[in-house]
Amino acid sequence: MPRFALVVAPVAALLTLSACTALPISATTPEPPSVKLPGQLTYVSIGDSYATGYAPEGPGESFAQIVAKQENLHLLNLACDGATSADLLTQPACGPETQGRTQIDATVDALRAGEVGLVTVVIGANDLLEPCAVAEDPGGCATSAATDTKNNIATMLTRMREASPDVKIVGLSYPDVFLGAWVNPEFSNGEEVARASVKLYEDFNGEIAAEYAKFGASYVDVTNKTGGYGALTDLVQDPKHGEIPSPVAEVCTLTHFCDQGDVHPTPAGHQAIADAVIAAGR
Repeated sequence: MPRFALVVAPVAALLTLSACTALPISATTPEPPSVKLPGQLTYVSIGDSYATGYAPEGPGESFAQIVAKQENLHLLNLACDGATSADLLTQPACGPETQGRTQIDATVDALRAGEVGLVTVVIGANDLLEPCAVAEDPGGCATSAATDTKNNIATMLTRMREASPDVKIVGLSYPDVFLGAWVNPEFSNGEEVARASVKLYEDFNGEIAAEYAKFGASYVDVTNKTGGYGALTDLVQDPKHGEIPSPVAEVCTLTHFCDQGDVHPTPAGHQAIADAVIAAGR
């Protein structure tokens, strides 16, 4: 049994709340089609609401849009709010240029057409949060979710590599929003939940990263980049919450979870993810 399954039970209460506030299943507001300039490479973004720019106050600029702007790439954003890894293979993609194709079908078509310089994949949170929040056996659910996620990622990467063996592919994890339970008043055992989440993310991300590596793809551990594995004994003074662990303060800055119970990134969070993608894509 993967080690991460052993720490899912202590975060079951958080998963229950996340079922209401997690990456939403809804129709994505289509972005207007962008104009591809002569000689400009295309950046294909696939995944869930982290890529669409979903936010509690309304859609904002996603990390994908930031990457495209900063790297002068033509963005083909196929991501859908609430998408699971299976949805990328079976459900219609979102955006103005999809024509009913799945996210992977549209990606493969773009790769075969050439002039794609980057593909990013942010997926997996909905595989875990939604089903495991209501499962009778959260540990077994998480084990199954990891297996399904890895299998779907392998299928996606196989098809992408067949279409373009050398294209730069970057997979992404997520900030450890569970750390925000430390200060979120919804949780009477918030500190316990936050501590348990560190191992949960570390093990889950390790398994997913290994799958990307098999296909020569990069993996940006956003959890790590946003301080998710840091020592919870390293305290800082937060202007709103007082003295709290540094990783908790970081996730409060980069996501809406601490104050609004929403798992999505703030503008600063999207910028941090974009910076990590750009570094990995070079």
